[in-house]
Amino acid sequence: MVIAHHLIWTAYGWWLPNDPRGSGSETIRSDVLADLGELHKGRKRVQPTGREIREFYEKAAPLLKHPLLTFDEAARAEIAAAFGQEIAIQGYTCWACAVMPDHAHVLIRKHKHLAEQMAENLMRASRDRLIETGHRERTHPTWIAGFGWKVFLDHPDDVRRTVRYIEQNPVKIRLPVQTWPFVKEYDGWPFHPGHSPNSPYARDLRRRGLYP
Repeated sequence: MVIAHHLIWTAYGWWLPNDPRGSGSETIRSDVLADLGELHKGRKRVQPTGREIREFYEKAAPLLKHPLLTFDEAARAEIAAAFGQEIAIQGYTCWACAVMPDHAHVLIRKHKHLAEQMAENLMRASRDRLIETGHRERTHPTWIAGFGWKVFLDHPDDVRRTVRYIEQNPVKIRLPVQTWPFVKEYDGWPFHPGHSPNSPYARDLRRRGLYP
């Protein structure tokens, strides 16, 4: 029983089908990009170095249809503002968020919307905001095509681990710790104070020996 979704997507051009880290793609649609390397579906067990990734994208940049851009501090703030507004409109509960120079992480409690719809809503809202505030041209793609990646979480321990991972993302590249007003502290849901120990979720975890 899924309790949360870890949603990840990248800025335009920053995770190509033949990315040396592996990708979720099954084909390389551009013959020009195919010359950069072979496609590997899924994340590779042995990950390349940062230098190898940088070299790959230095070669890829001039081959793309649009410039390979990143989000500066002001753009990241606008993206977060758009996330906050959309989260409030849709009634999502967000437990962690990191807006990076070339991608975003959002951890959201399960909702009537599917993970794909939640990602699409956040991507649309932030894209529109960047265009309105002059951080992107309307003709330049803001995000990757599609809705990025999703990880389903089914236990509070997984949620806590993912919160820590997302919070550390900016720190790892020497950006300030990010605190956004729309991010709520995780309260252990669905084992929050006052929860029913006889709920379907609690009964399922008890059957599997995972109930706290």
